Amino acid sequence: MDDKTKYTCTNCGDVHDEWPALAFDSPTSYNVLPENIKEKIGELTSDFCIVRHPEQTDRFIRGTLTIKVNDYCEDLEYGLWVSLSEKSFQDYTANFGNINHEAKYFGWLSNDIPEYEIPEGGIPTTVFTRKDGSRPEIIPHEDFNHQLVRDYYEGITTDEAESRIQAMLKIVNERDKEKTPSKQWWKLW
Repeated sequence: MDDKTKYTCTNCGDVHDEWPALAFDSPTSYNVLPENIKEKIGELTSDFCIVRHPEQTDRFIRGTLTIKVNDYCEDLEYGLWVSLSEKSFQDYTANFGNINHEAKYFGWLSNDIPEYEIPEGGIPTTVFTRKDGSRPEIIPHEDFNHQLVRDYYEGITTDEAESRIQAMLKIVNERDKEKTPSKQWWKLW
């Protein structure tokens, strides 16, 4: 494909020809908090997020979800957040960095992805740790009726992948025009 999407990487500033990973900096429920509330009840790192509401504590980890592109040699990668139970979150954090730790956890997909209307509460997933130490793999539950789930299991076309990338690029460009870096909720990786 000669006219492939080019983008400017938010990490290095260079222009790239290969598809970016579409990575979210934080889960949606953290993003929507006012800044003064985030400081009081939120805790965010590049791999973990905790939001301590008076009535509950929400715990999130960052993982990857890859959608197969049926008519191309690259796949579309997302860097997404999933919420975990307290027990699963504690197990994951206790073993974070342990390349020999293998586990799977139930989690809820916790990002609003352009071109997919994610239902309130998220999409049920299974999260698999990886022995190589990279971020866990997110697998949506096949029996959940949603377009993202169908795309994950059936794959998408190159045009659909390009459309999703363009939707994210549009959001980044609009955000950059507004010059509101505090509202950055995802980036091209």
